Amino acid sequence: MTTTTTRNDVISSDRVEGTDVYDVLGEKLGSIDDLMIDKISGQVRYAVMEFGGFLGIGSDRYPIPWPMLKYDTEREGYVVNLDKPTIDGAPRYASDQTPDYDDAYVMGVNRYFGV
Repeated sequence: MTTTTTRNDVISSDRVEGTDVYDVLGEKLGSIDDLMIDKISGQVRYAVMEFGGFLGIGSDRYPIPWPMLKYDTEREGYVVNLDKPTIDGAPRYASDQTPDYDDAYVMGVNRYFGV
């Protein structure tokens, strides 16, 4: 995996949304659908990955803790050390049912991913 650090390591959220997410073997898992940002710190807390379904129909949204994703310049996408079975068992929601991300929900997501 190739990462490059520059003085311009800032990106607009609309450029992150739609970016592919791969496992460490290079298999595409899904794509970033949304970012969840902490209102107080302004830091990205979760990348919500769209996974499953066909052309966005029937797909679910999976919040992945942001620190788990690493940008790979060669793939022009994010790499996460997860596989499809692990993602399939992760906390998720339908695109029309965004949870509140209250303390209980956040704790469940973080517990599942071990962060």
